[in-house]
Amino acid sequence: GCGGEGGSPAAGRSPVGEEHRDPPQASVSNGGDAEDGKELVELKVIWNKNKYDVKFCLDSTGAELKQKIHSLTGLPPAMQKVMFKGLLPEEKTLREIKVTNGAKIMVVGSTINDVLAVNTPKEAAQQEVKAEENKKEPLCRQKQHRKVLDKGKPDDVMPSVKGVQERLPTVPLSGMYNKSGGKVRLTFKLEQDQLWIGTKERTEKLPMGSIKNVVSEPIEGHEDYHMMAFQLGPTEASYYWVYWVPTQYVDAIKDTVLGKWQYF
Repeated sequence: GCGGEGGSPAAGRSPVGEEHRDPPQASVSNGGDAEDGKELVELKVIWNKNKYDVKFCLDSTGAELKQKIHSLTGLPPAMQKVMFKGLLPEEKTLREIKVTNGAKIMVVGSTINDVLAVNTPKEAAQQEVKAEENKKEPLCRQKQHRKVLDKGKPDDVMPSVKGVQERLPTVPLSGMYNKSGGKVRLTFKLEQDQLWIGTKERTEKLPMGSIKNVVSEPIEGHEDYHMMAFQLGPTEASYYWVYWVPTQYVDAIKDTVLGKWQYF
């Protein structure tokens, strides 16, 4: 193959003084340096916002280039889509498809780890928030939440079903309070991948992907209802709190907003 190292013939058997005369013989040695007898081409391999400068044999095939890309990126050849003026043919050499110096080779594909990691940042954030919550007193005893919860259950609260997990209803979830004690409803627009948070004054239309986390906790004394927060920005101050969410919808809301439903 190309790019092989080595090729200093008979090193160790020559007297020291003759070593200076060795290099001319290297040009005819089969294991010579890559530049000797093999024509190299300089490529820019671009994958996943990473750029790799690669010297590669013009007479190597597309399949061999895929192996080289595997060694650079960890992306198995079977998961690579390699583009040079269209899809790169595996059986042809780079010379045959007229690859020239400085050519850009685009690679598309995800490693198995990337595919598995798609959801982990949000999950990790959830774990951290859970750990923080465990250190503190229950949320429903904190002053900012007490002032809403002490108003009691809204008259038009939706019925709750204990011990059951249900899919999201097709109608908006209504009969809940936000942290200023105003009425709020949640509408899940799955076809637009949006969560609509509606109050009497206005409706916020939020892309699901912009919601960084969802936390919830049963309300003490009314465990069949939860208080729930949607994290709309980088800090806890950006949590949008909703009170009196029926327990049967809590998991479905989290899975829908955090994107898990796309995987099943």
